[in-house]
Parts: sequence; C-alpha cells; structure tokens
Amino acid sequence: MQIPIAITFPQIALVVGGIFLLVVFILIISFFNVWLKAWLSGAPVNIATLIAMRLRGVPYSLIVDARITAAKAGVDIPSDEFEQHYLAGGDVIQTTQALINSMKAGISIDWNRACAIDLATKGSGKSVMEAVRTSINPKVIDVPNPESGRNTIDGVAKDGIQVKARARITVRSDLDHYVGSAQEETIIARVGEGIVTTIGSADTYKWVLENPDSISKNVLQRGLDTGTAFEILSIDIADIDVGQNIGAQLQEAQAEANKKIAQAQAEIRRAAAVAVEQEMSARVEEMQAKLVEAQAQVPMAIAEALRSGNMGVMDYYRMMNIQSDTEMRNSIGKEDEDGDDGTT
Repeated sequence: MQIPIAITFPQIALVVGGIFLLVVFILIISFFNVWLKAWLSGAPVNIATLIAMRLRGVPYSLIVDARITAAKAGVDIPSDEFEQHYLAGGDVIQTTQALINSMKAGISIDWNRACAIDLATKGSGKSVMEAVRTSINPKVIDVPNPESGRNTIDGVAKDGIQVKARARITVRSDLDHYVGSAQEETIIARVGEGIVTTIGSADTYKWVLENPDSISKNVLQRGLDTGTAFEILSIDIADIDVGQNIGAQLQEAQAEANKKIAQAQAEIRRAAAVAVEQEMSARVEEMQAKLVEAQAQVPMAIAEALRSGNMGVMDYYRMMNIQSDTEMRNSIGKEDEDGDDGTT
C-alpha cells in the first residue's frame, strides 16, 4: 500500500529556485573564470560587459584573449573596439597581432587603420598580417606573373627586332594607402607597359641588350606606384633575350599581300581582255554573216538585171570571163608565193 506524499507550493518554489540559483551559479563561475583571467592579466573586463557580449552572441572569451594579448604588448584597447570589429566581420586575433607586429617594427599604425585593412582584405586571399609583414619585409613580384601563362614581356625595337625581358619588382606595403588602392596586378601591368615602351623607343635592339639598366631607370621615373597599395623600391631586369625579326616578318607579309593584290588586278585585266576578245570575235562573225548575205544578193541582182534588160547575155559572159581570168591570176600568184617560200 502506497502512502500519498503531499507536495506543497513552498516546496515546489524552493526546488525551482534552487535549480535557478544553480544555473546562475554555473554561469557566474564561467564568466568569473574569464573575468579573473582578464583581471590577473592586467586587462580587466567587468562581468556585466561579459554578460552583455554573451547576449549579443559575441564570443566573450575570444574578445578577452585579444584584449589580454594587446595589453601584454602595451596597447590599451577597450573591449568595445574588439567587439565592434568582430560584429563587422573582422578577425580580432589576427588584427591584434598585426597591430602589435607593426608597433614592434616601428611602423605607425593605429587600431582603426588595422581594422580597416583587415576588412578590406577579407575574401581577397590576403590578410592584414600579410600587409604588415610586407611593410616590414619587402616582397619580390615577378613580371610577368608566372600564373598568367606568359614567361616574358615582349617588345619590338625600331629596327624591327623583338626583345624579350623578365623583371623583378621589390615592393613594400604602404599601410596609409592600403585601403581602396590598387593591388599587385596593377603594379605588374604598369611595369610591363613601361618595359614595352622603353624597348619600343630604342633605335636598335643592341642598345637594349647593352643597357638593360635603362629599362629599370625609365620605368622607375614613371611613378608606377601612384594610387597603389605598395611602394616600389627597385625594379631589376632578371633576364633579357633577342626574339624574332618582327620587322622582316611584317615586310614579308606586306610583300605577300601586295603580290596577291597585283595578281588580283592582273586577273581583272585578263578577264577584261578576254571579254573584249569575245566581243571582237562576235563582231567578226557578224560582219562575215553580213558579207555572206551580201554575196548571196549578187546572183539575184544579176538575174534581175538580165530579166529587166539592163544586162545582156554577152555582158554576162564577159563578166564571167573576167572573173575566171582573175581567179586564174590569183591561183598563179599564190603558187609563185608558195614556191618562193619553199626555196628560201
């Protein structure tokens, strides 16, 4: 037999209150550990701020670690600044480390500038750490970029000879103009253009081979780093070589084109001459037809003359005798001509 247990309202309230206090105690302990770590590290953050971060979905432990890192390096940055940068999508730890590295290297950069560079490089394959590192230790850029599929920058001197060159640019990040400025691709394109222009302005390819430093000097004088995130320290010609005789190839192509034009014009003239010849042949045939027609009318005219009495029979015989005599003389003259040709 079970004995019924009477549960009163105060007992229920006591149990619920105990559970609530236990949860609050656990939360306070978790916040207390972070608060204590920050306080012992010399970068105190009050518990109310930690709770507010938790409510806003900000990882307060990450913010405290970043603040401790900055404080140990002698940089006092309020926790609100870290929280704002995190909510903006920035990398708090990396930005803090970049700020510390720049200060240790004697480069003037503040927290806001570091945050701006971090946000500007987000999703570009670069980072604020790389920008600061390049500002401390200059980097070398190959021209042309090997990833572009080209190995040399090709230019043609005034004598028509192609010159192939490869260059290396030593650059340093300009942190003051890093945000909103052109990146490495612009530097590579500008230097490539300067190399082609310098080669193209040379009277002969020999001068370029003898004075490769002239390319570097000419390119540097153009101020190619204007509007970019880098400062060009030097431009060095890594390799230079002679390519094809572009001038001769162009002349050959022009000569071939002129030949085809001349052939086309000659074909036009030939076609016109053939047309004229055909026209003349047609006219000759026409004249022969008229001659045959006229010759056919002679017997008819003679018959009409005989019929009308304008010509007598004797007149007709005399005309026939004269015609026969003329044909005989013509045949004799032709035989004499053939005999002369045979003897000679």
